[in-house]
Amino acid sequence: MDVAGAGKSLAGSSTTDDRLPELKSFDDSKAGVKGLVDSDITRLPRIFIMPPEDLTAAGEPPQIQFRIPLINLEGVARQRADVIAGVRDAAETVGFFQVVNHGIPVKLLEEMVAAAREFHELPQELKAEYYTRELMKKVKYVSNFDLYQSKHANWRDTLFCVMGPEPLDPQELPAVCRDVTVEYSREVQALGKLLFELLSEALGLKPEHLERMDCAKGHTILSHYYPTCPEPELTMGTTRHCDPDFLTILLQDHIGGLQVLSYGQWVDVPPVPGALVVNIGDRLQLISNDRFKSVEHRVLANHRGPRVSVACFFTLHLYPTTRMYGLIKELLLEENPPVYRETLLKDFIAYYDNKGLDGKSALAHFRLQQ
Repeated sequence: MDVAGAGKSLAGSSTTDDRLPELKSFDDSKAGVKGLVDSDITRLPRIFIMPPEDLTAAGEPPQIQFRIPLINLEGVARQRADVIAGVRDAAETVGFFQVVNHGIPVKLLEEMVAAAREFHELPQELKAEYYTRELMKKVKYVSNFDLYQSKHANWRDTLFCVMGPEPLDPQELPAVCRDVTVEYSREVQALGKLLFELLSEALGLKPEHLERMDCAKGHTILSHYYPTCPEPELTMGTTRHCDPDFLTILLQDHIGGLQVLSYGQWVDVPPVPGALVVNIGDRLQLISNDRFKSVEHRVLANHRGPRVSVACFFTLHLYPTTRMYGLIKELLLEENPPVYRETLLKDFIAYYDNKGLDGKSALAHFRLQQ
Protein backbone atom coordinates (compact mmCIF):
# COMPACT_ATOMS: atom_id res chain seq x y z
CA MET A 1 0.00 0.00 0.00
CA ASP A 2 1.19 3.53 -0.82
CA VAL A 3 0.43 4.98 2.60
CA ALA A 4 0.84 8.58 1.52
CA GLY A 5 -1.35 8.26 -1.52
CA ALA A 6 -4.00 6.21 0.23
CA GLY A 7 -4.13 8.60 3.16
CA LYS A 8 -4.69 11.60 0.93
CA SER A 9 -7.34 9.83 -1.14
CA LEU A 10 -9.42 8.64 1.83
CA ALA A 11 -10.49 12.04 3.12
CA GLY A 12 -14.24 12.51 3.26
CA SER A 13 -17.21 10.72 4.77
CA SER A 14 -17.33 6.93 5.02
CA THR A 15 -20.14 4.49 4.36
CA THR A 16 -20.45 0.91 5.57
CA ASP A 17 -20.68 -0.32 1.95
CA ASP A 18 -17.32 0.87 0.70
CA ARG A 19 -14.98 1.21 3.67
CA LEU A 20 -13.88 -2.45 3.85
CA PRO A 21 -11.28 -2.22 1.04
CA GLU A 22 -9.81 0.87 2.68
CA LEU A 23 -9.68 -0.81 6.09
CA LYS A 24 -7.99 -3.82 4.51
CA SER A 25 -5.49 -1.63 2.69
CA PHE A 26 -4.63 0.22 5.90
CA ASP A 27 -4.32 -3.06 7.82
CA ASP A 28 -2.20 -4.77 5.16
CA SER A 29 0.29 -1.90 5.22
CA LYS A 30 1.26 -2.87 8.81
CA ALA A 31 2.34 0.76 9.15
CA GLY A 32 -0.37 1.83 11.58
CA VAL A 33 -1.41 5.40 12.21
CA LYS A 34 2.26 6.32 12.66
CA GLY A 35 2.81 5.32 9.04
CA LEU A 36 0.09 7.71 7.89
CA VAL A 37 1.69 10.57 9.81
CA ASP A 38 5.13 9.74 8.42
CA SER A 39 3.66 10.02 4.94
CA ASP A 40 2.85 13.68 5.64
CA ILE A 41 -0.91 13.47 5.21
CA THR A 42 -2.73 16.77 5.66
CA ARG A 43 -6.30 15.42 5.73
CA LEU A 44 -7.77 12.73 7.91
CA PRO A 45 -8.41 9.42 6.07
CA ARG A 46 -12.14 8.85 6.01
CA ILE A 47 -11.99 5.52 7.85
CA PHE A 48 -11.05 7.56 10.96
CA ILE A 49 -13.82 10.18 10.65
CA MET A 50 -16.60 9.89 13.22
CA PRO A 51 -20.24 9.86 12.03
CA PRO A 52 -22.02 13.23 12.42
CA GLU A 53 -24.03 12.10 15.47
CA ASP A 54 -20.86 11.02 17.26
CA LEU A 55 -19.09 14.25 16.36
CA THR A 56 -21.94 16.23 17.93
CA ALA A 57 -21.84 14.22 21.15
CA ALA A 58 -18.05 14.35 21.33
CA GLY A 59 -18.01 18.12 21.19
CA GLU A 60 -20.19 18.80 24.24
CA PRO A 61 -18.28 21.13 26.61
CA PRO A 62 -18.07 20.42 30.36
CA GLN A 63 -20.57 22.22 32.56
CA ILE A 64 -18.99 21.77 36.00
CA GLN A 65 -15.49 21.52 37.39
CA PHE A 66 -14.57 18.16 38.89
CA ARG A 67 -11.28 16.52 39.77
CA ILE A 68 -10.49 12.81 39.82
CA PRO A 69 -9.60 11.72 43.41
CA LEU A 70 -5.89 11.59 44.30
CA ILE A 71 -4.92 8.92 46.84
CA ASN A 72 -1.61 8.90 48.68
CA LEU A 73 -0.55 5.28 49.26
CA GLU A 74 2.25 6.35 51.59
CA GLY A 75 -0.21 6.14 54.47
CA VAL A 76 -1.24 2.50 53.86
CA ALA A 77 0.78 1.22 56.82
CA ARG A 78 -0.09 3.98 59.29
CA GLN A 79 -3.54 5.14 58.16
CA ARG A 80 -4.87 2.13 56.30
CA ALA A 81 -8.51 2.78 57.24
CA ASP A 82 -8.34 6.28 55.76
CA VAL A 83 -6.74 5.03 52.55
CA ILE A 84 -9.37 2.29 52.22
CA ALA A 85 -12.12 4.85 52.74
CA GLY A 86 -10.67 6.96 49.93
CA VAL A 87 -10.42 3.96 47.60
CA ARG A 88 -13.97 2.90 48.47
CA ASP A 89 -15.42 6.34 47.77
CA ALA A 90 -13.60 6.63 44.45
CA ALA A 91 -14.49 3.08 43.34
CA GLU A 92 -18.16 3.48 44.23
CA THR A 93 -18.68 6.91 42.68
CA VAL A 94 -16.16 7.96 40.02
CA GLY A 95 -14.62 4.57 39.16
CA PHE A 96 -11.28 6.35 38.67
CA PHE A 97 -8.56 7.67 40.94
CA GLN A 98 -4.88 8.56 40.77
CA VAL A 99 -2.29 7.16 43.17
CA VAL A 100 0.96 8.74 44.34
CA ASN A 101 3.72 7.28 46.52
CA HIS A 102 2.82 3.91 45.04
CA GLY A 103 6.32 2.43 45.32
CA ILE A 104 7.28 2.34 41.65
CA PRO A 105 10.37 4.53 41.08
CA VAL A 106 9.72 7.63 38.98
CA LYS A 107 12.84 6.81 36.95
CA LEU A 108 11.27 3.49 35.91
CA LEU A 109 8.03 5.24 34.92
CA GLU A 110 9.99 7.62 32.72
CA GLU A 111 11.99 4.77 31.20
CA MET A 112 8.81 2.79 30.46
CA VAL A 113 7.24 5.72 28.61
CA ALA A 114 10.47 6.32 26.70
CA ALA A 115 10.76 2.65 25.72
CA ALA A 116 7.15 2.55 24.52
CA ARG A 117 7.81 5.62 22.40
CA GLU A 118 11.01 4.09 21.01
CA PHE A 119 9.19 0.97 19.87
CA HIS A 120 6.49 2.90 18.04
CA GLU A 121 9.09 5.14 16.40
CA LEU A 122 11.13 2.24 15.06
CA PRO A 123 11.39 1.95 11.28
CA GLN A 124 8.19 0.50 9.88
CA GLU A 125 9.85 -2.66 8.57
CA LEU A 126 11.07 -3.55 12.08
CA LYS A 127 7.68 -3.00 13.71
CA ALA A 128 5.94 -4.94 10.95
CA GLU A 129 7.52 -8.15 12.26
CA TYR A 130 5.22 -7.89 15.28
CA TYR A 131 2.08 -6.80 13.42
CA THR A 132 -0.69 -9.41 13.67
CA ARG A 133 -4.33 -9.92 14.60
CA GLU A 134 -3.72 -13.46 15.80
CA LEU A 135 -5.76 -13.73 19.00
CA MET A 136 -3.45 -16.01 20.97
CA LYS A 137 -0.23 -14.19 20.15
CA LYS A 138 1.31 -12.96 23.41
CA VAL A 139 3.29 -10.10 21.89
CA LYS A 140 1.78 -8.19 19.01
CA TYR A 141 1.68 -4.74 17.47
CA VAL A 142 -1.58 -3.65 15.89
CA SER A 143 -3.62 -0.58 15.08
CA ASN A 144 -7.22 -0.75 16.33
CA PHE A 145 -8.03 -4.22 17.70
CA ASP A 146 -11.61 -3.65 16.52
CA LEU A 147 -10.72 -2.16 13.15
CA TYR A 148 -13.33 -4.21 11.28
CA GLN A 149 -16.08 -3.89 13.91
CA SER A 150 -16.00 -0.18 14.79
CA LYS A 151 -17.89 2.61 13.02
CA HIS A 152 -14.64 4.56 12.69
CA ALA A 153 -11.01 3.77 13.41
CA ASN A 154 -9.16 5.37 16.32
CA TRP A 155 -6.02 7.46 15.88
CA ARG A 156 -3.85 5.03 17.89
CA ASP A 157 -1.36 2.17 17.56
CA THR A 158 -0.73 -0.41 20.30
CA LEU A 159 1.88 -2.93 21.38
CA PHE A 160 0.21 -5.75 23.39
CA CYS A 161 2.35 -7.81 25.78
CA VAL A 162 0.68 -10.60 27.77
CA MET A 163 2.92 -10.80 30.84
CA GLY A 164 1.07 -13.33 32.98
CA PRO A 165 0.01 -15.58 34.53
CA GLU A 166 2.29 -17.80 32.45
CA PRO A 167 5.78 -16.26 32.34
CA LEU A 168 6.55 -14.58 29.04
CA ASP A 169 9.87 -15.41 27.42
CA PRO A 170 11.62 -12.00 27.39
CA GLN A 171 13.05 -12.82 23.97
CA GLU A 172 9.53 -12.49 22.55
CA LEU A 173 9.57 -8.79 23.45
CA PRO A 174 11.08 -6.22 21.08
CA ALA A 175 14.68 -5.56 22.11
CA VAL A 176 14.14 -1.80 22.29
CA CYS A 177 11.69 -2.14 25.20
CA ARG A 178 12.49 -5.62 26.54
CA ASP A 179 14.30 -5.03 29.83
CA VAL A 180 12.23 -2.10 31.01
CA THR A 181 8.95 -3.86 30.18
CA VAL A 182 9.96 -6.88 32.27
CA GLU A 183 10.97 -4.66 35.19
CA TYR A 184 7.86 -2.49 34.96
CA SER A 185 5.68 -5.60 34.74
CA ARG A 186 7.13 -6.89 38.00
CA GLU A 187 6.60 -3.56 39.78
CA VAL A 188 3.08 -2.91 38.50
CA GLN A 189 2.01 -6.46 39.39
CA ALA A 190 3.04 -5.82 43.01
CA LEU A 191 1.10 -2.56 43.03
CA GLY A 192 -1.91 -4.34 41.60
CA LYS A 193 -1.88 -6.88 44.43
CA LEU A 194 -1.85 -4.03 46.97
CA LEU A 195 -4.76 -2.31 45.25
CA PHE A 196 -6.77 -5.53 45.19
CA GLU A 197 -6.16 -5.84 48.94
CA LEU A 198 -7.49 -2.33 49.50
CA LEU A 199 -10.46 -2.95 47.21
CA SER A 200 -11.24 -6.21 49.01
CA GLU A 201 -11.28 -4.42 52.35
CA ALA A 202 -13.35 -1.61 50.83
CA LEU A 203 -16.00 -4.27 50.13
CA GLY A 204 -15.82 -5.47 53.74
CA LEU A 205 -13.91 -8.62 52.77
CA LYS A 206 -10.57 -10.03 53.88
CA PRO A 207 -7.56 -8.42 52.17
CA GLU A 208 -6.73 -11.50 50.11
CA HIS A 209 -10.28 -12.12 48.85
CA LEU A 210 -10.01 -10.67 45.33
CA GLU A 211 -6.56 -12.14 44.81
CA ARG A 212 -7.92 -15.57 45.74
CA MET A 213 -10.50 -15.07 43.00
CA ASP A 214 -7.56 -14.76 40.56
CA CYS A 215 -8.26 -11.08 39.90
CA ALA A 216 -4.53 -10.34 40.11
CA LYS A 217 -3.35 -13.58 38.53
CA GLY A 218 -2.74 -12.31 35.00
CA HIS A 219 -1.89 -8.97 33.45
CA THR A 220 -1.31 -7.52 30.03
CA ILE A 221 0.70 -4.39 29.24
CA LEU A 222 -0.55 -2.24 26.37
CA SER A 223 1.74 0.51 25.11
CA HIS A 224 -0.39 3.04 23.22
CA TYR A 225 0.93 5.61 20.76
CA TYR A 226 -1.23 8.54 19.64
CA PRO A 227 0.53 10.48 16.85
CA THR A 228 -0.19 14.12 16.17
CA CYS A 229 -3.43 14.33 14.21
CA PRO A 230 -4.08 16.63 11.22
CA GLU A 231 -7.79 17.01 12.04
CA PRO A 232 -8.30 15.97 15.68
CA GLU A 233 -11.80 17.44 15.82
CA LEU A 234 -13.01 14.73 13.41
CA THR A 235 -11.84 11.60 15.23
CA MET A 236 -10.84 10.08 18.57
CA GLY A 237 -7.62 8.76 20.01
CA THR A 238 -9.76 6.13 21.73
CA THR A 239 -13.54 5.91 21.44
CA ARG A 240 -15.62 6.03 24.64
CA HIS A 241 -15.56 2.63 26.33
CA CYS A 242 -15.26 0.73 29.60
CA ASP A 243 -12.38 -1.66 30.26
CA PRO A 244 -13.20 -5.40 30.11
CA ASP A 245 -10.78 -6.37 32.91
CA PHE A 246 -10.86 -6.34 36.71
CA LEU A 247 -8.61 -3.32 37.15
CA THR A 248 -6.46 -1.02 35.01
CA ILE A 249 -3.33 0.85 36.07
CA LEU A 250 -2.39 3.54 33.55
CA LEU A 251 0.88 5.37 33.12
CA GLN A 252 0.46 8.47 30.94
CA ASP A 253 2.94 11.03 29.70
CA HIS A 254 2.60 14.81 30.01
CA ILE A 255 0.46 15.39 26.90
CA GLY A 256 -2.99 14.72 28.39
CA GLY A 257 -6.19 13.84 26.54
CA LEU A 258 -7.69 11.18 28.82
CA GLN A 259 -11.27 11.99 29.85
CA VAL A 260 -13.74 10.23 32.15
CA LEU A 261 -17.52 10.42 31.90
CA SER A 262 -18.57 11.60 35.35
CA TYR A 263 -21.77 13.26 36.49
CA GLY A 264 -22.94 13.34 32.89
CA GLN A 265 -19.96 15.19 31.46
CA TRP A 266 -16.46 14.51 30.19
CA VAL A 267 -13.84 15.31 32.83
CA ASP A 268 -10.13 15.64 32.10
CA VAL A 269 -7.70 13.36 33.93
CA PRO A 270 -4.66 15.65 33.94
CA PRO A 271 -1.23 14.04 34.10
CA VAL A 272 0.27 14.30 37.61
CA PRO A 273 4.06 13.81 37.74
CA GLY A 274 4.86 10.46 39.31
CA ALA A 275 1.18 9.44 39.59
CA LEU A 276 -0.60 6.44 38.09
CA VAL A 277 -4.25 6.38 37.05
CA VAL A 278 -6.36 3.50 38.37
CA ASN A 279 -9.80 2.53 37.13
CA ILE A 280 -12.34 -0.17 37.88
CA GLY A 281 -12.99 -2.66 35.06
CA ASP A 282 -16.26 -4.27 33.97
CA ARG A 283 -15.55 -7.56 35.69
CA LEU A 284 -14.94 -5.93 39.05
CA GLN A 285 -18.25 -4.11 38.69
CA LEU A 286 -19.87 -7.46 37.84
CA ILE A 287 -18.56 -9.40 40.86
CA SER A 288 -19.16 -6.46 43.22
CA ASN A 289 -22.76 -6.32 42.01
CA ASP A 290 -22.50 -2.68 40.90
CA ARG A 291 -20.88 -1.55 44.16
CA PHE A 292 -17.79 -0.54 42.23
CA LYS A 293 -18.27 1.39 39.00
CA SER A 294 -16.62 0.70 35.65
CA VAL A 295 -17.12 4.02 33.90
CA GLU A 296 -16.77 5.19 30.33
CA HIS A 297 -13.62 7.00 29.32
CA ARG A 298 -11.99 8.14 26.10
CA VAL A 299 -8.82 9.73 24.72
CA LEU A 300 -8.93 12.83 22.55
CA ALA A 301 -6.86 13.12 19.40
CA ASN A 302 -4.91 16.35 19.22
CA HIS A 303 -2.32 18.44 17.37
CA ARG A 304 0.16 17.94 20.19
CA GLY A 305 2.05 14.75 20.45
CA PRO A 306 2.81 12.07 20.06
CA ARG A 307 1.00 11.04 23.24
CA VAL A 308 2.25 7.82 24.89
CA SER A 309 0.48 5.82 27.58
CA VAL A 310 1.08 2.40 29.09
CA ALA A 311 -1.96 0.53 30.41
CA CYS A 312 -1.72 -2.56 32.61
CA PHE A 313 -4.89 -4.66 32.37
CA PHE A 314 -5.40 -7.15 35.19
CA THR A 315 -7.07 -9.92 33.24
CA LEU A 316 -6.79 -13.60 32.35
CA HIS A 317 -7.48 -12.75 28.72
CA LEU A 318 -5.63 -15.68 27.11
CA TYR A 319 -5.46 -18.01 30.09
CA PRO A 320 -7.76 -21.06 30.05
CA THR A 321 -9.85 -21.03 33.22
CA THR A 322 -13.20 -22.62 34.02
CA ARG A 323 -13.89 -20.35 36.99
CA MET A 324 -17.33 -18.74 36.79
CA TYR A 325 -17.57 -15.10 37.80
CA GLY A 326 -20.69 -13.63 39.35
CA LEU A 327 -21.71 -11.83 42.52
CA ILE A 328 -19.24 -12.49 45.36
CA LYS A 329 -21.26 -14.76 47.65
CA GLU A 330 -20.23 -12.86 50.78
CA LEU A 331 -21.99 -9.79 49.35
CA LEU A 332 -25.25 -11.64 48.66
CA LEU A 333 -28.06 -10.30 50.81
CA GLU A 334 -31.84 -10.30 50.50
CA GLU A 335 -31.71 -6.62 49.62
CA ASN A 336 -28.71 -7.22 47.33
CA PRO A 337 -29.69 -9.96 44.84
CA PRO A 338 -27.42 -10.69 41.86
CA VAL A 339 -27.54 -8.08 39.11
CA TYR A 340 -25.56 -10.15 36.58
CA ARG A 341 -25.52 -13.78 35.52
CA GLU A 342 -22.39 -15.81 36.13
CA THR A 343 -20.07 -15.98 33.15
CA LEU A 344 -16.79 -17.46 32.01
CA LEU A 345 -14.06 -14.92 31.40
CA LYS A 346 -13.55 -16.16 27.84
CA ASP A 347 -17.24 -15.59 27.07
CA PHE A 348 -17.07 -12.05 28.43
CA ILE A 349 -13.96 -11.25 26.40
CA ALA A 350 -15.38 -12.84 23.24
CA TYR A 351 -18.49 -10.68 23.50
CA TYR A 352 -16.43 -7.54 24.19
CA ASP A 353 -14.01 -8.13 21.32
CA ASN A 354 -16.75 -8.95 18.81
CA LYS A 355 -18.68 -5.85 19.84
CA GLY A 356 -15.68 -3.53 19.64
CA LEU A 357 -15.56 0.00 21.02
CA ASP A 358 -19.12 1.03 20.16
CA GLY A 359 -19.78 3.28 23.15
CA LYS A 360 -22.04 0.67 24.79
CA SER A 361 -21.27 -1.23 27.97
CA ALA A 362 -20.62 -4.96 27.63
CA LEU A 363 -22.12 -5.43 31.09
CA ALA A 364 -25.63 -4.84 29.76
CA HIS A 365 -25.39 -8.13 27.85
CA PHE A 366 -24.81 -10.07 31.09
CA ARG A 367 -27.41 -8.28 33.20
CA LEU A 368 -30.22 -10.45 34.60
CA GLN A 369 -33.76 -9.52 33.70
CA GLN A 370 -35.37 -7.72 36.63
